[in-house]
Parts: sequence; C-alpha cells; structure tokens
Amino acid sequence: MEKEQDQNLHDNQTTSKIDKEANEPKNTTGDKKDQTDKNENNNEILPDDKIKELEEKLTRSFAEMENQRRRFEKEREEAFEYGGFAFAKEALSLIDNLERSKNILENDEELKGTEALKKTLDHFDIIHKDLISIFNKNNIKKIDSLNKKLDPNFHQAMMEIEDDTKEPGTIVQEIQKGFTIKDRLLRPSLVGVSKKMQKETQKNEQNKENLEDK
Repeated sequence: MEKEQDQNLHDNQTTSKIDKEANEPKNTTGDKKDQTDKNENNNEILPDDKIKELEEKLTRSFAEMENQRRRFEKEREEAFEYGGFAFAKEALSLIDNLERSKNILENDEELKGTEALKKTLDHFDIIHKDLISIFNKNNIKKIDSLNKKLDPNFHQAMMEIEDDTKEPGTIVQEIQKGFTIKDRLLRPSLVGVSKKMQKETQKNEQNKENLEDK
C-alpha cells in the first residue's frame, strides 16, 4: 500500500512539471530579431538608374495600352458606321439594271409613243426615286460628275471626247454613276472627259512648226 502511494505521488509531480512548462511563455524575441534582420536585408535600396528604367517600362506599358484602346475604339466605330459597305456596293447593281432596262425600252422602236411605254417608264421612275431615297437615308450619296473637272478621287476616265466648248479634262459624259457612303468612296463614276478637237490640235502644231522654221 505504501509503495502504491509513492508511485501516485511521483506521477502527480511529473504531470505538474509538464503543465508548468506548457504554461510558461516562450521566448520568441530572438526569432523575431532574426526575421527582422532578414527583412531588412531583403529591402535593399534600388539605384536611381534601376528606378528610372522601371519607370520607363511602366510608361511604355501604359502608352501601349492606350494605343490598343484607341485602335479598338476606332475599329468598333468603323464597323458600326461602315458595316453595310459591302451590301450597299452590291445594291448599286439595282440602280444600274433599272437604268439599263429603262434605256432599252426608250430606244425600242415598236414601243415608242405608246401608252404602255409611258406607264412603264413612270413606274420605273417611281422605283428609281424610292431607291435613291433609301440610299440617301443611309448616307449613300450620288457623285455629281457632269460638267465637273475630273477628280481621280471620285471619277474614273474611260474615254476622251473631242469638245472645244469645254476645258480639257471636263466631264461631258457619265457612263456609270458613282456613289459615296458617308466620307468613303463606294464606287467611282465612270466618265468621258473632253479634249481639244484634232483639227485644232493639228493647227496649233502647224503654227508651232512655222514659227520654228522662221
């Protein structure tokens, strides 16, 4: 019995010692100091040239991002404004075919002067006006050509026509109408331009040769 009491006393002393050690505050001052020293070593001061290099890279990155944003905005606006460009260009064939059909009927000797021809041409004119009105509402405009000076930005010369009443390079015939969509060329006008008559040209050349002989 006495031996059993001694064993219990020893176990209680051991447990008390363990609990005391567990409750004692740990000394972490040394660990914190070591960590602080490591952080101070890592936070090295960068030289001025390195800082300047990083600032330039950052500035270039922001500039590239801004340029990309502007390009995206421009492409988006053009896609919205000119999204129907191809469709509008194809739709011009309706105008061309309508005008060709009208010319064929007007030149048909059997139909000339008939009431049927007059009614048909009236209907053609109504359709033509409706098409032009639809184009105008969608900023598709006809290019004025006749009696204008040839402008390569809007006109394409297909032939030269002798005409002394007009300045050389003046448009005197419109073969096919041209159109623009907003500020962009949809298709150029195909035109004939004036030139001096051949006789006048030969006369000027003869006078020049006579002057040189003298």
